[in-house]
Amino acid sequence: MTHIPPPAEELRLLDAELWRLEARRAQLLARRAWLVAHLQPSRPAPVSQPAATGPGPETSAPRVQNVLLLLGGVLLTIAAVAFTLVSWGHMGIAGRALVLGTVTAIALAAPVPLLRRGLRSTAESVAGLGLALTVLDAYALHEVALTDADGMAYTAYASAVLALLWTGYGLGLGAVTVRRPVAEPAAPPRPAGLRLPLPFALVAAQLPLPLWAIAASWGTYGVAAALVVTAGFDAAVALPRTTTATSVRVTAAVGAYGLGGGGVLVAGWLSWTAAGPSGAARAAALLVLAAATALVAAWRPTKPVMATGHALAGGVLLVAAFGAVLSVVLPDGWTVPAHLACGVALLAALRDPLPEPVRRGLAWASGSVQALALLWTVPLVLVTLLGPVGWVERPWSGAPSDARDAVTVHTPWPPHPAQAVLVLVAVAGVLALVVRNATWRPRALTGALVLVWAACMALPAAFELPYVATLLALGGVTVAAAFLPNPWTTTTLTLATSLNLVFLSLATQPATLTVLSALTALFVTVSGRPRLTPVMAPAALAHAAALACATGAAADWQPQSTALLVLVVPGAAALLAARLDGSAATVPVEATGAAAGLLAVALAVTDPPMLALVLALCAVITAGTAVRAERRPVGYAAAALFLLATWVRLAAWDVTAPEAYTLPVTVPALLVGALRRHRDPLASSWTAYAPGLAATLAPSLVAAWGDQHGTRPLLLGAAALLVTLVGARHRLRAPLVLGGSALVLDAVHELAPYLVQVADALPRWVPPALAGLLLLALGATYEQRLRDVRRVRDVLGRMS
Repeated sequence: MTHIPPPAEELRLLDAELWRLEARRAQLLARRAWLVAHLQPSRPAPVSQPAATGPGPETSAPRVQNVLLLLGGVLLTIAAVAFTLVSWGHMGIAGRALVLGTVTAIALAAPVPLLRRGLRSTAESVAGLGLALTVLDAYALHEVALTDADGMAYTAYASAVLALLWTGYGLGLGAVTVRRPVAEPAAPPRPAGLRLPLPFALVAAQLPLPLWAIAASWGTYGVAAALVVTAGFDAAVALPRTTTATSVRVTAAVGAYGLGGGGVLVAGWLSWTAAGPSGAARAAALLVLAAATALVAAWRPTKPVMATGHALAGGVLLVAAFGAVLSVVLPDGWTVPAHLACGVALLAALRDPLPEPVRRGLAWASGSVQALALLWTVPLVLVTLLGPVGWVERPWSGAPSDARDAVTVHTPWPPHPAQAVLVLVAVAGVLALVVRNATWRPRALTGALVLVWAACMALPAAFELPYVATLLALGGVTVAAAFLPNPWTTTTLTLATSLNLVFLSLATQPATLTVLSALTALFVTVSGRPRLTPVMAPAALAHAAALACATGAAADWQPQSTALLVLVVPGAAALLAARLDGSAATVPVEATGAAAGLLAVALAVTDPPMLALVLALCAVITAGTAVRAERRPVGYAAAALFLLATWVRLAAWDVTAPEAYTLPVTVPALLVGALRRHRDPLASSWTAYAPGLAATLAPSLVAAWGDQHGTRPLLLGAAALLVTLVGARHRLRAPLVLGGSALVLDAVHELAPYLVQVADALPRWVPPALAGLLLLALGATYEQRLRDVRRVRDVLGRMS
């Protein structure tokens, strides 16, 4: 059985248990407080908050603390500067030194106890004030004791001393340890250290060498050397990631990029403007030093992207250094080839066992140099390709003396053409011989082929070959390009070369006819290759059309006569499209034939009889195309062309009767409408017959109202009556309405003179009386008229 103690004993047991629970609770709360204090800098401990009755705080307590400390340090620094610059003269020498020395010593010593107590933010602010006071101490020392010293040199020495002092100060504070709280007996001592002194020391270390160079009058070379050496020192500080704080490495990286970039720009300007080998060599030495710094930074283990970027910069600087020396030694015009040679030589370093990011960066550096060299050749290539277009303004005006005169009709000739051609060939050789990657190899070969083509195009003008020899050379290039294995390369290069050759041949008549004939034959031959047919077949037709125009001009034909010769091209295109039987080349061939037909129409537009003949022939060709099953809709275009040919012929014969123009439209339209009604009995008569009937009735009605004779109104009335009767017989709404409307209007026109005479003969009171009687009759029989209107509407509605 369960033993139940007496009440007094049970009360004693409960008190003892509650006491033990309170002791355990106090122990757990103390441990919790230590954990919260230990985790406070990195992660705030979750604590229960009472229900908020208003808006919460917009910032955290540590941020508020940092802002207050920063503002306090800034204000104290401003006060110290004001004291030094403004109130300095109110005290003696001993007083000045005592005040600044005491304040500086206190500001520099105060962070030590603050760090030991764990007040790191406060220590940072006070240390920053102390560092600012040391700068003021250096200024005060110059103003009081070293007034005769050169300001630039003194600044250099002072910055060096301050850099050393701040470095030692930062390292010394790094040895200070935080005092262990009583609540954390097992926590190891933690080093304190500050973030400000070492970055400040590194910033001060940027000044000594450049300022010494300026103070010692070392010139531009000395300043550039100081900048490059300082950047190298910054790079050395930024590279060791394990022994250097992040803030120091970031500051060193900023200094290395900033000062290094400035030094490289100055050295590059010096190498570009060097007047002799000595100046170029000194500038090249600076560029080599900067390149060595970049390559060492690329070699160290960093992110692959950064290593590649450093290697790229180092390679470009090496090319600039050695290229500058070669440019001074070589004659004028060889600057770009010299740098290109250095860039190509840079590829030799890729054979050594280098890290992959470094190899990639050097390869990109060489590629960048080659790309810039190619950019230098762009003016020569553009003049060579686009210059012959100027012959369009003065065709057959006479053969030029040489190829250079042939391509510079309206454009100036760029300098150093031979060197530009050499650059094109050299880069093509590099692409063909160096690139071995399976992915990039086909692209490199294509690029090399394009560069060789550009060099061949520019070669005759660069070496001033005779005009005929130039045509033969470019013709050979066209033939060679037409039989290349790559279809896209073949198409692009062949078309570009042929266009250039055609424009170049416009100088003389024999050259134009010979070139167009040869190119037409070449494209006809090449179009037999299935993969090239969609492009080469239309190109052959286009050249044939140009040959037809040139032949007509050479024979002194009028443009309208030449149009008949041009129509051979649309006919050939229609026959060729029929043989292609729906292949990919069918649409391009038909489009080229249509364009040639439009050209023929444009040539004949000034002669109406010839224009009518050309339109009729185009209609015949189009009708022949419409015979094919897949081109049946083209029959509408053939009908339209026949109609246009008819109209043009009638206009040429000075026919003014509108029926001569409208009946050729009405008859086919009515036949098509009847065929549609036969195939689809549900089709509306408005869709089937209204366009054809309106095409003749409306213009004839307008002409009849202005006709002074009675023949046209009589014929129009008879035709309208016939249309009305046919509509009534077959119960067709459109013929009935259109024919009846035309008949009524025609009758009104015929009765109008008699109505006018009757109106003039009647007394003036008769019209109002008749109007009144009419209104009375309408009002009396209103309902009957409504029933009659509804009956007519129903009758028309039942018609089709």
